[in-house]
Amino acid sequence: MIPQILTIAGSDSGGGAGIQADLKSIQANGGYGLSVLTSITAQNTRAVVEAHDLPASLIESQLEAVFDDFEIAAVKTGMLSSAEIVRTVAGALAAREIETLVVDPVMISKSGFALLEPEAVAELRDRLLPLALLVTPNRHETAKLAGLESDEVADEATAVEAGRRILRSGCRAVLVKGGHLGGNESVDILVAPDGIHRFPADRIDTRHTHGTGCTYASAIATWLGRGLSLEEAIHRAKVYITEAIRHALPIGGGHGPTDHFWFLRKESGI
Repeated sequence: MIPQILTIAGSDSGGGAGIQADLKSIQANGGYGLSVLTSITAQNTRAVVEAHDLPASLIESQLEAVFDDFEIAAVKTGMLSSAEIVRTVAGALAAREIETLVVDPVMISKSGFALLEPEAVAELRDRLLPLALLVTPNRHETAKLAGLESDEVADEATAVEAGRRILRSGCRAVLVKGGHLGGNESVDILVAPDGIHRFPADRIDTRHTHGTGCTYASAIATWLGRGLSLEEAIHRAKVYITEAIRHALPIGGGHGPTDHFWFLRKESGI
């Protein structure tokens, strides 16, 4: 049976990030995507113009609907913009004792639009992270969750130390993404109780990276839902996201999206 993967996140009207990217990534990596929408954003490749949170009661109803009818193999969370939404989602997942949860702690858009209220950071750290098998922060999110300034996470050594701080929240592993760390390679660092694992890949010179975090976390969740170990799921997802960036789509006037189905276009010659 095809693994059913649930994404809980916001909507991107530009289609490159959020729920739209998650569902494409889940399908591309061999899963069937389910969704619970938390917020609606008006955005394109240049900017997030406006965002509107859905009522907590509607988010709860969506969660009840999907869990009532589907055998969910893994869950991925993205944009949970308010403390109330974090509490709602964390409460629902805790009640169902979800074992395979990937948390992408979305905090800010590439254009600088805040996607997580400041008061929601503590709720995310205290309520949701303890439920997570994996947390996938970028450099800035890593610093925030670790209680550090952004410039204090500047290389692999400081990323490892920050990751260890985040582990204290109760999550089982932290994948500090290397896209903002610099260097000739993009090295993601898995910090887990059993040690440190590096996932290097080519650093691709492109500005078309809209939605990479959403896409990557969803791919990891999908491979976990397919039964792979954490390290193997990250490896498969890393290969996928690297090629999706390599084949990124130069559409729109800003940061274009990655190509979630690059392999289909490559095979068909499109």
